[in-house]
Amino acid sequence: MEHYGLLSLIPAATVIILALVTRRTLEPLIIGAVVGFFILAGPTGFFGATIDAVYTVMMDGTTVWVILVCMLFGSLIALLEKSGGALGFSTIATKIAKNRSSSLLITWILGIIVFVDDYLNALAVGIAMRKVTDKYNVPREFLAYVINSTGATVCVLIPFSTWSAFMVGQMEASGAAAAGAGTSVYISTIPFILYAWAAVIIVPLFCLRVIPTFGPMRLAEKRAEQNHQMLPDSTRASAESLAVVEENLKSEPKAFNFIIPMLILAGVTIYTADMLTGVIFGILSCLVLFLPQKLIKPAEFGDVAVSGAKDMVMVLAIVVCAFILQQANGALGLAPFVIESVEPILSPQLLPAISFLIIALIAFATGSFWGVAAIAFPIIIPLAQSMDVSVLIASGAVISGAVFGSHSCFYSDAATLTCASSQIQNIDYARTVLPLLAVPLAVGMAAFLIVGFVF
Repeated sequence: MEHYGLLSLIPAATVIILALVTRRTLEPLIIGAVVGFFILAGPTGFFGATIDAVYTVMMDGTTVWVILVCMLFGSLIALLEKSGGALGFSTIATKIAKNRSSSLLITWILGIIVFVDDYLNALAVGIAMRKVTDKYNVPREFLAYVINSTGATVCVLIPFSTWSAFMVGQMEASGAAAAGAGTSVYISTIPFILYAWAAVIIVPLFCLRVIPTFGPMRLAEKRAEQNHQMLPDSTRASAESLAVVEENLKSEPKAFNFIIPMLILAGVTIYTADMLTGVIFGILSCLVLFLPQKLIKPAEFGDVAVSGAKDMVMVLAIVVCAFILQQANGALGLAPFVIESVEPILSPQLLPAISFLIIALIAFATGSFWGVAAIAFPIIIPLAQSMDVSVLIASGAVISGAVFGSHSCFYSDAATLTCASSQIQNIDYARTVLPLLAVPLAVGMAAFLIVGFVF
């Protein structure tokens, strides 16, 4: 596979360095993409190449789907908040949660239950639980950690989710599974998706403080405990505006106004295998529920829905710019370059661990998880077969690496939606959550080393 060698690393490195220095997300993504196309097309052609990439991304069916889903999710969130449904659900959860630990464990369990899709997980669990964890002085950054730790990590451990469906297709295409046998082989692979297991299991250990938090997350916890300030300074204004909405509720919040739309959303999504259809039916259920209760006027319903969609503009800007950066990284051949560079040092025993680590780093740097997996499967699986390494372990390593990328990349779609539902900025996620993810990363790496030598 063709690549630009060391030059292919420059755009991703530019994004990460600028994001950490400027504490911004959108601008580093734009600059990183432009740098990539400058390398590809030179000083005279980079502008046109960048515009072409914008057109390619914006005309892609996946991009259109993501834009529609995110905008309509923004509308649904705004409607649930306006009606008091989210607050009503939080009131019930608050009665169940008796302390900080139980509120976080409920969040963790709810995240596992909402396994259909990581987008649904990120948005639904956040709006359901942020009021509950606020009561016990949990910083929103820690809430974001819990939410995103039960996103893609749980989706790959369940054999009927969006992630597992994609990975089944990749396993069949790469020869890891025979045509038509992908699902059964995938189920056999689940025990070897070791990073996902580590990430999910470690969450309650942090929640119960069996493993104490450290670094910036510990500072965020001190801020919440001592100053009762759950949100970082970057998003305090959004909390104040939400408080005004809740104070202006005209009736007692009812939990079923949250539960019914969310059940309809989840049910339709599972039945149709399309979240866009699910969220549309979720919004329609709000219309049927709220108007007879006079929670909202017909004209106001449309205004609130549009306002909620507008709140997702920055989220969508980050996601689209990440897609454009992926175009540059793909053209530069970042993933093939890194994988080919480490092939000479691989041995049968080290293949699972090195494959996991390399794919994890590429996925983190590029923000492309399914794309990296699609590139890695046709390389890693034949390599494993030639070395007499179990394809189940090799597949688990590839999937684990992609999951780590979704879990850790602070400008990815999953992290961006998690930040939106937790009401924090992407850079807040990067500062506080990334250090904690070193724990499951180390556990996953050690686990792959062990299975590499044992099996």
